[in-house]
Order: sequence, then structure tokens, then C-alpha cells
Amino acid sequence: MKIATTELDGVLIIIPSIFEDFRGEYVETYNDEEYKRKGITCNFIQDDISVSTRGVLRGIHGDGETWKLISCMYGRFYFVVVNCDTESPHFGKWQSFTLSEKNRWQVLVPPKHGNGHLVMRD
Repeated sequence: MKIATTELDGVLIIIPSIFEDFRGEYVETYNDEEYKRKGITCNFIQDDISVSTRGVLRGIHGDGETWKLISCMYGRFYFVVVNCDTESPHFGKWQSFTLSEKNRWQVLVPPKHGNGHLVMRD
């Protein structure tokens, strides 16, 4: 697993290790101990999957308490994260990423940040 910082404080790109052989691939999407070793200490309680078709736009949403780990299992989508903390000097700052089944990137989104996406390929 590799971790990359972004232009937004607290927002991280997590690139999971992918193990490939003649049978296909194996991807470890989450490992609590590995996250803690890398300094990520959020506590995930719920796991949800959203399935959307090409052209669907899910607007900016989020809350002040929830950490989110966003990834793309199939297809490709344009993903946007925005700082929604009105007390932050970075309020309104945003960054975009393209997530896909090929790059397997995950984006860790902290509380007080909104996120939305446009499905480019289902």
C-alpha cells in the first residue's frame, strides 16, 4: 500500500497493493493495522456500495463527522472533494481525481469535506 498526499489537508490517495497471477488479481482494500502504521487512525463503522450508470452525477454531499474511503470497483468516475469547513482558511478549496477499476485508487475523505462524482464509464 502506498499513500500520497493531496492539495487538501487530510485528504489522502491510497494506492492498494495488487497481487496478480494467471488466475486474476487480489486487492486488499483495507487493513486496520496497516492504516494505523501509516498514521491513519479513523474508525470505520459502516461499509456501503453505490452503483451508478454512465452519465449519473451525484452532487456534493457529506457531513461534519464521517470519514469516507471512496473507490471505484467497476468502470470509471470523475471524483471531486471540497473543503466545506467554514472555519478553515481553505474553505471552498477543491480537488478532483479520476478513479477507476484499473488504477484501484482510494480517496480518504475526512469530516467537513464534501464529495461528489460523475460516472464516466459503467
